[in-house]
Amino acid sequence: MKLVSDARVLFHRQLVVPGCFRVCPFLPLKENPMAYPNIELINTLREAAKALRAGAHYAWGSHGSCNCGHVLQVATQLSKEEIIRHAQTIYGEWTEIAEDYCGVTNAPAYLLVSKLEKLGLTPTDIHNLEYLEDRKVLEGLPGGFRWLKKNVREDVIQYFETMAEMLEEKLLSKIELPFFEETVSQLA
Repeated sequence: MKLVSDARVLFHRQLVVPGCFRVCPFLPLKENPMAYPNIELINTLREAAKALRAGAHYAWGSHGSCNCGHVLQVATQLSKEEIIRHAQTIYGEWTEIAEDYCGVTNAPAYLLVSKLEKLGLTPTDIHNLEYLEDRKVLEGLPGGFRWLKKNVREDVIQYFETMAEMLEEKLLSKIELPFFEETVSQLA
């Protein structure tokens, strides 16, 4: 097994055990693909971007109105205040809460992470949403790759919209349509 010296690389390459987002240090590292593409996640990202564009309260330092907080507002229909109350039951930022998440406990903050998991996000995705760091999303930005700032509303909107677009393209690529020639020959 190859030793990884950079803790950041280790965080982005982790084994996810179903129902528990703990990293197992004894198993080989695997590439962590982008979020699971699905309609609910795509729509949630677009609705969060729409709310931000419409002027919804934004504060990166607040669990309820940061990047993940806005995704949770859409996904759970909870207010920013309710999300803050739930998040304060556990210490840390969303990234740390997601790293420590285990589906066996029922702490309110873990229930919020569970909702993000059910949307198709992994701890790496949660980290990348919060810090706007997924290289694939950044490469897909209109105009090409550039670094975004985690606490700039317009950057968050652009990241959410680009991620939604990429997930939609992935989802559509999985849909098999019959060939036109087969359809025409069946009609004849």
